[in-house]
Amino acid sequence: MHIIINDQPMEVEGPITLHQLLTQLEQNPSGSALAINQVIIPKSQWESHFVNEQDNILLFQAIAGG
Repeated sequence: MHIIINDQPMEVEGPITLHQLLTQLEQNPSGSALAINQVIIPKSQWESHFVNEQDNILLFQAIAGG
């Protein structure tokens, strides 16, 4: 399945949930937020929300500062 993560094309085996995708990418979900096709997906849905062909995923890392 072809997807885009942070403007980078990627191919992954589907079906796959957001949580499984982050694990596969070795991304720590702590302090992260993400949007699919410009819609924020709550972290509580990451284990049940499946990625679809051609999804455009933006992954954000929280940054502390002042």
